[in-house]
Amino acid sequence: MPRPGSMNGNSEKSKDFKGSMVKIFNSLNRWKYILIIALLLACLSSVFSIVAPNKLSDLTDVITKGIRPDTKKLGTIGKKISSNFKEDKLKSKIPTIMMDKSISYEDLNKFNEIMTKMSTIKDKKKASKLIVDIPDSILIKLMDDIYVDNIKISSKDQVKFLKLMSSIDKSKVNNKTLKKFDKLPKSIYNLVKPKIDMSKVKSISLLLAILYILSSVFAYVQAYLMATVSNNFAKRLRTDISNKINKLPLKYFDKHETGDILSRVTNDVDSIGMNMNQSLGTLISNVTLFLGAVIMMFVTDWHLALTAILSSIIGFMFMGLLLSKSQKYFNRRQKELGDLNGYIEEVYSGHNVVKAYNGDKLAKEEFRKINNELYRSSKTSQFLSGIMQPIMMFVGNFGYVAVCVVGALLTMNNIITFGVIVAFMIYIRLFTNPLSQIAQAMTGLQSTAAAAERVFEFLDEEEMTREKKSKLLDKSKVKGSIEFKNVKFGYNPDRVIIKDFNAKAKPGQKVAIVGPTGAGKTTMVNLLMKFYEINSGDIIIDGVNTKDLSREEIHDLFIMVLQDTWLFDGTVGENIRYNKKNASDEEVWKACKTVGIDHFIKTLPGGLNSKVTDNDTISQGQKQLLTIARGMIKDAPFLILDEATSNVDTRTEELVQKAMDKLTEGRTSFIIAHRLSTIKNADLILVMNEGNIIEQGTHDELIKQNGFYADLYNSQFEL
Repeated sequence: MPRPGSMNGNSEKSKDFKGSMVKIFNSLNRWKYILIIALLLACLSSVFSIVAPNKLSDLTDVITKGIRPDTKKLGTIGKKISSNFKEDKLKSKIPTIMMDKSISYEDLNKFNEIMTKMSTIKDKKKASKLIVDIPDSILIKLMDDIYVDNIKISSKDQVKFLKLMSSIDKSKVNNKTLKKFDKLPKSIYNLVKPKIDMSKVKSISLLLAILYILSSVFAYVQAYLMATVSNNFAKRLRTDISNKINKLPLKYFDKHETGDILSRVTNDVDSIGMNMNQSLGTLISNVTLFLGAVIMMFVTDWHLALTAILSSIIGFMFMGLLLSKSQKYFNRRQKELGDLNGYIEEVYSGHNVVKAYNGDKLAKEEFRKINNELYRSSKTSQFLSGIMQPIMMFVGNFGYVAVCVVGALLTMNNIITFGVIVAFMIYIRLFTNPLSQIAQAMTGLQSTAAAAERVFEFLDEEEMTREKKSKLLDKSKVKGSIEFKNVKFGYNPDRVIIKDFNAKAKPGQKVAIVGPTGAGKTTMVNLLMKFYEINSGDIIIDGVNTKDLSREEIHDLFIMVLQDTWLFDGTVGENIRYNKKNASDEEVWKACKTVGIDHFIKTLPGGLNSKVTDNDTISQGQKQLLTIARGMIKDAPFLILDEATSNVDTRTEELVQKAMDKLTEGRTSFIIAHRLSTIKNADLILVMNEGNIIEQGTHDELIKQNGFYADLYNSQFEL
């Protein structure tokens, strides 16, 4: 069955989000001050971004006020001019005007008519409107000069002002209306002309520049500090995992897949570092932005604040409804993507089998079926995912429209200024954008917590018992005797594999361990190397119990050539020198010649300096010979060969066998082999079955016994 999976990130959710985050923050303790500074800077960056629109509102009001005539000065001038037409003043000046010979008879008659008409009108405001109909020659005589801000406005200028103002329709303010102000007398125009307060503009602009610069600088420093902390944390986790791997018992690796362990070291650690870097600072800054924007909106104007919030809530309700309907398509897409990946892996891993059984047509049909299902769910989910951004734009634009409409009504009623509307346009963006950013940050933290659970689970695994270096055995003085006394062992306490193992190997002996699969051959070697702790009994090396020796000491006593041909990324020479870094080229070539791999190495470009990679066309047998050469370089009193010749052909096996004979000279050797022809010259053959030694002796002795070994040996030659 294909295994469900995902290639598009970690969709796994944390089982214990709170507990995982607590562990992460506890692990971040060494960087806590840097982290606190980074989060404070994120808050400050957001605070400055929130304060800036309020100052931008003030700047807008100053500029808006500066591009319109000074209505307050107009009012002041109008009041002072109207004071010239008080009834007592008019009565005192009428006799003088009537006697003034410079005024024509027609102007006097018109003046008398207007004054008579004004006296009959009870409404003083309507009566005052007739003043502009008085002839200019008389109006000038009626008015006294006035002073506004120490500027003299003559009676002649006052008359022009009255005539011009009477021609303006205050209900229709347009460009033509504004152009009439340019015709005002110079003395009055200088007082009321549009004039921007540049000193205020400069001070507010400077403050805005400082706020935005500080916000950007703090955001930059915060991002740098978070990147520093997250990458150092990821580096620390990798180091801890690397150290942990060397402390874990082999039984852990027996129970866990290699791919899963590698995923924890690479994918999970990268996910923690990347998501923590992106999510933590983003979450803090956007929460600050969101809360700050709400507070500042209500502080600025509660009418527009409610308008902006309600309009945004309507948009988010629509988006939430859409998300709830679309979630099933995302889930289906992830499942079908995993099915497709699993099927591809299954088919291509067994490609030869598919070809051999003419399964091409069936494989293509199944692939087409799964691929079509994935196409349909991906198309729907990607469409729904793609319209999220337009919906967010709609929410923002809907808020802009609502604020503009309500703001216009409030401005017309002189409740707010135009600058407040400008500020709210920015506050809407600061209110809506953080919500999506907060949602993404929380998703990122969920992924971080899920990855952290797997990493911390690995780091919390039970380690091997710590040992002190005893220095009880000197490798150069070890004679090479090993004795097993009543050894019992089981991978699980309920299942004992090695029941009562007793054997003794003399110095320099070649001991072969044979038996059917599952008899316990490799297990005995693992116990000898102290990869596992024995349940009971003793293993004694040169009179010293292995319980009193450290693992490092024991490993240093053995050369081990395994069935698995592990070659590391590096040169041929580096692979052979893995156990002995200071080995000379002469020693390396000697080992290669002994094994019979020297000719192959010479054919490689660069010889010993040739790089070994996964893409190299090196056969399994050649790899095995290289690992055997690696074992020959190490100078140790004991040798373990675990199916070391299983991957070479018969002719190469003969060459390797001769090399093994030379390698075993002067060393106590343990050889595990299924090809019994390779161990005929062994000094002692231990025949194992079900965890016990059932027969032991030389090849000839065991054949003569005509027992289990004889049956095993003869079965290899039966047709």
